[in-house]
Amino acid sequence: MNERLPLLRKKSMALPENPGVYIMKNSSGKIIYIGKAKVLKNRVSQYFGSQNRHTLKVLKMVENVYDFDYIMTDSEFEALVLECSLIKQHQPKYNILLKDDKGYHYIKIEGKEYPRISVAKQKIDDGARYIGPYTSSFSVTNAVDEALKIFRLPQCSKVFPRDIGKGRPCLNSHIGLCSAVCSGKMSREEYLESVNSAIAFLQGSSADAVRDMKKQMNECAENLDFEKAARLRDRIYAIEKLNEKQKVFAKSVEEQDVFSLVQGKTLSCFMVLRFKDGRLYDSEHFFVDETDEPSAMRNELLKRYYSMRDFVPKRIMLDAEAEDMTLLEEWLSQKSGRSVKLVVPQRGEQAKLLEMCRSNAIDKLTQKMGKSTKQENALAELAKVLGLPHAPEFIESYDISHTGGSDNVAGMVVFKDGLPFKPYYKKFAIKGFTGQDDYASMAEVVERRFTHYLDENETDEGFKQLPDLILLDGGQGQVSAVARVLEKMGIDVPLFGMVKDSKHRTRAIAKNSGEISINSKREVFSLVTSIQDEVHRFAIGYHHKKHSKTAMKSGLVDIEGVGAKRANDLLKHFKTLANIKKASVEELMQVKGMPKNVAENIYNYFIDE
Repeated sequence: MNERLPLLRKKSMALPENPGVYIMKNSSGKIIYIGKAKVLKNRVSQYFGSQNRHTLKVLKMVENVYDFDYIMTDSEFEALVLECSLIKQHQPKYNILLKDDKGYHYIKIEGKEYPRISVAKQKIDDGARYIGPYTSSFSVTNAVDEALKIFRLPQCSKVFPRDIGKGRPCLNSHIGLCSAVCSGKMSREEYLESVNSAIAFLQGSSADAVRDMKKQMNECAENLDFEKAARLRDRIYAIEKLNEKQKVFAKSVEEQDVFSLVQGKTLSCFMVLRFKDGRLYDSEHFFVDETDEPSAMRNELLKRYYSMRDFVPKRIMLDAEAEDMTLLEEWLSQKSGRSVKLVVPQRGEQAKLLEMCRSNAIDKLTQKMGKSTKQENALAELAKVLGLPHAPEFIESYDISHTGGSDNVAGMVVFKDGLPFKPYYKKFAIKGFTGQDDYASMAEVVERRFTHYLDENETDEGFKQLPDLILLDGGQGQVSAVARVLEKMGIDVPLFGMVKDSKHRTRAIAKNSGEISINSKREVFSLVTSIQDEVHRFAIGYHHKKHSKTAMKSGLVDIEGVGAKRANDLLKHFKTLANIKKASVEELMQVKGMPKNVAENIYNYFIDE
């Protein structure tokens, strides 16, 4: 524990009740965290109050705080702007920091007399002109390739004007992809005009380029410059043909970014799809080694992302609410120089784009964590359906089995990362009562399980693991009975039931207030069905075994001198009833505490039988 907590708490209580930025430092004076506050005193004092309410990340940060500074501002918005600037400058350890896992790329224009356009991985001082940087090599390479084809610019290694008139034009000129500068049929002025048009195309949008070229084409036609008008017509046609081949994702939106946050237990993936003219032109993803409260994480991630990017679109789609949405919109609007809206769509075309973004984020996260994409998709979708903060890594499921109220047992199975984890399976014999009461049975079993969890001396790893989700085989009745037990014990784990139809097939998920249909969620339905089938198999298997032993004992206790304990000792020694039937008197007497007369009674009983 941080020994300076009392001092830090006292200092924080003396802070002004103004908006501002606070700066946490370690014992070396290094900045380890920067945050903004609407009220400095209230926000900073929370760090040094009760440590029970903090996440693991905050606890670690507070443990390393030696001192803190603060800067007052006139408004919370000014605090936000200052916070973003300081984080970008200092890169503190405990702030969420996004790092590109790809390098920057540039569009390079080199040569003065006959400039050539190409892609460069770095910007060097060689006299060339560079456009960029861009974070996506794919989009830059594709854009340059498209520009060279549309404006019929050379892609060969020939040097102009040195190689003009030397040799025959290459295949590209014969198939209409090059103007064959090398043949001498294209003037330098025409070449420069094509290069400048290509650069304008690369720096703007295809829609803007087409609009400008159509205007130029009409002007050329009016001035009877039909040759240039024909060249412009061909370029327009090439762009339109290219656009026809590209998939249109969102016809109603000119430009927007779409974000999704997918959280594992220890790792999160932040994904963005970027659209312009209704088409996807770039995608980026970032991994964050933490899983904090989702709305707070979205807030931090958006601030970090747009601190790294110059361009902010007019519309930003989010998969759920972010903290301080209004403040974020104000900051993004100021940065963009125009109004920016943060939107959380619920249905329609935009919701489908978000689902595509989410699916990509899940895929990236599963690849990073080395898990099955199918299982991770199902877990992420289950978390979404149930409103969980992250995909459940550990799921515990319980089922009760008995025969008419006798031999009551329960089975507990564990699914880890969407697959059965048999080392943690547990069996329970119901001890609290006799007769049939599934609600009381379920409550007893769960209470016994978590009594083990709360025992500081517990050594069983299966009992020491707190699950991310509990699924009971049953409906609202079972859920209500167990919810009371968990509340009484102070166990905060999401709890739901698994409901079957009249044909004993999984139908829905039960909660205290009703049911959640999962029939339309194929991956969730398959996962829940597999959990329900597995816990039923395990529980009923244990019941059959226990019931058969009971039947055997009941047959043995009919023999004079054999009670329940002696029947247990016989079964423990001989394993099966068949072996007891075949045993001699001498062999029966080898059972601990077995007198000769009782051994003879057993032997004679089965001989007579």
